Amino acid sequence: MAYEMQFQPVLNYAPDLIDGTVTTLVLASQSIALGVILGGLGAIGRTEGPSWLSIAISTYVEVFRNTPLLVQLFLVFFALPMIGLQVPVMVAAVLAMALNLGAYATEIIRAGIVAIPKAQIEAGLSLGLSRFQIIRHIIFIPALMIIYPALTSQLTLTLLGTSIASAISAAELSSAASVIESKTFRSLETYITIALIYISLTFMFRFLYWIIGKILFHRKVVTSKNVVEDPLLTGAGA
Repeated sequence: MAYEMQFQPVLNYAPDLIDGTVTTLVLASQSIALGVILGGLGAIGRTEGPSWLSIAISTYVEVFRNTPLLVQLFLVFFALPMIGLQVPVMVAAVLAMALNLGAYATEIIRAGIVAIPKAQIEAGLSLGLSRFQIIRHIIFIPALMIIYPALTSQLTLTLLGTSIASAISAAELSSAASVIESKTFRSLETYITIALIYISLTFMFRFLYWIIGKILFHRKVVTSKNVVEDPLLTGAGA
C-alpha cells in the first residue's frame, strides 16, 4: 500500500513551528555575534599577543575543535551548575555554540591575518600609524576580506548546528518538530517541513552576509602583490 503524505496535520501546529523558528534565529544570532567577536580577539591575540597568550588561545582552539559540539554543550549545561553557576537552557546553548564557533573563527581569521604581506605593516609603521590603526586598517579588514567566504560558511554551519540544542530541551525548531511528530505521527511530513524552513533560514542568512559584505568591502584592497578580489563575487557563504 502506497504511503499517502498529509501535511495538514503538521501545518495545524504552525504556531509551534513559528515559535521554534524564532528561537532558532535568536539562538543563532547571539551565538554568531559572540563567536565572531571571540574569534576576532583570539586571532589577534594569537598573532599579535605575547607567547603565553598565544599558547593559551591555541589550547582553547585545539580543545574545542577536537571535541564534539554535543559534548561541549553537555559540559556547559551540566558541569557549570556543579561549581555553583546555574545557567538557563538558552544561555548554556548560546555559550557552548559561541565557544565552538570562536575556536573555528579564530583559525579562519588568523589565516587571513598571516596572509597580509609584512611590507604593508612596515609601510603603516613608517607612516606613523598607531598599533591599533595598523590592526584595524591594514591587517583586520583586508584579512576579513580574504577569509570572508570561509567565515560565512562556518557561520552557516553554526545556524544549522542550533538543532543540537534540542538535546538540552531548548525550544528551538528541531525540538518543536520532535514534539509535533510525536503528536501527529507524521514523521516524514514533519521533517520535510523543518528541512524547508532550515533551507529558507540558510538563504536568508546568506543574503544578510552578502549585504554586510557589500557594506564592509565597498572597495577593493590593493596589496603589494595583487588586488584582493571582492569575496562577494566568489560566492561568500556558499
